[in-house]
Amino acid sequence: MLRVGLISDTHGLMRPEALDFLKGSDHIIHGGDIGKPAILETLAELAPLTAIRGNNDKDAWAANLPETVLVKIGEVPIYVLHDLSQLGTDLHAAGVRVVVSGHSHRALVQERDGILFVNPGGAGPRRFRLPITVAELLIDKHSVTPRIAELRLAQSA
Repeated sequence: MLRVGLISDTHGLMRPEALDFLKGSDHIIHGGDIGKPAILETLAELAPLTAIRGNNDKDAWAANLPETVLVKIGEVPIYVLHDLSQLGTDLHAAGVRVVVSGHSHRALVQERDGILFVNPGGAGPRRFRLPITVAELLIDKHSVTPRIAELRLAQSA
């Protein structure tokens, strides 16, 4: 069994509660709008990291981050992009089983035509009244079980 931690839309804020959730992950995926390179450095200390550039990652440090990536974790091909509305890849032709996105700050788990779509929501500064969330994928061979987790914050943020 592999545990893949999912986080997105940190916008420069790495919450200790998010780090606690991600500890013990075999791999971490950041779905973009990272905010600053220290976020990636911190996450990479926990587990191997896959990260993509979000629409707000415009500074020089983010220039080498891809806008999309296809990564295989265990037996599962995972396609990562920030804004799901910009999906232009033929997922079935690429053999994709899971799509991880960000951008909306709204957590989502939805199966469409045999492909699992997961958005871990926003883990950074609160947007509107949306909850602060992260997610995980539990991968057992070809089986994938997603879970969204709302973070219990030490202080109101």
